[in-house]
Amino acid sequence: MIIWIASYPKSGNTWVRSFLSAYYFSSDGNFKFDLLKNIKQFPSKEFFNDKILSVEGAAENWLVPQREIKKKQKACFLKTHNVYGAYKGKHFTTNEFTLGSIYIVRDPRNIISSLMNHYSIEEDEALKMIKSIFRNLKDSNDENDYSNYTFISSWSNNYNSWKSASKIKKLFIKYEDLELNRDKTFLKILNFVNELLNKNDEIDEKKLRNSIKSTNFDVLKKEEEKYGFSESVYSFKDNKKRIFFNLGNKNNYKNLLKQKTVEAIEKEFNKEMKEIGYL
Repeated sequence: MIIWIASYPKSGNTWVRSFLSAYYFSSDGNFKFDLLKNIKQFPSKEFFNDKILSVEGAAENWLVPQREIKKKQKACFLKTHNVYGAYKGKHFTTNEFTLGSIYIVRDPRNIISSLMNHYSIEEDEALKMIKSIFRNLKDSNDENDYSNYTFISSWSNNYNSWKSASKIKKLFIKYEDLELNRDKTFLKILNFVNELLNKNDEIDEKKLRNSIKSTNFDVLKKEEEKYGFSESVYSFKDNKKRIFFNLGNKNNYKNLLKQKTVEAIEKEFNKEMKEIGYL
């Protein structure tokens, strides 16, 4: 069964994934990038034996590896940016294969600059991306392979899809709480996971502290600078990999975005931003 770590891109998914991999897949809670291999991204090519040749083919195959995971009768973390929904009646996932989900939501005004850096795009294009209900992610190097095709839709559609998934257990986490209430928020995540796993073990306080400390943004940024990070995106614009751990808490839309961009986001996502507490 699967525990999904879900989010719209650049919302803190990798941060939560790093913390969970440090706590559950190390002996002492000290994070190393190699631990991320224990929490894979879905969908991706390694889950499929053959090339997938179309969007329809991708949708038809979403549940195939999930069925195999269920047969192993062991809990499995998977990261995704996909919406919780269906394409032409083909579901991305169901409660049959899902143990629960952790959804990380972030202020869309602060996502814009992260999208700009990660995908090497301008502000107007990042705004268009976050508003597009048809948006997907697909590796441009795999023109004829849809194995890693991910339908993210718009920021609000992505959030609402997981919010309305009534048949699965869910935990919603705000990115901002990861920054401002780190200890309390990560403990909340561990308690939720242990409840899903029916684990009655007490939280290992030392391991928790190490997991939080070793996945601090500044630590992750230094690790990337020293060793590189395989999940950063290569930019053909300047022929180099983009920095994945870029601004951290310095990413403040008030200092980085045009006022018209801020106003466009607040108008487009007014309902959800008020609901979450961003307005």
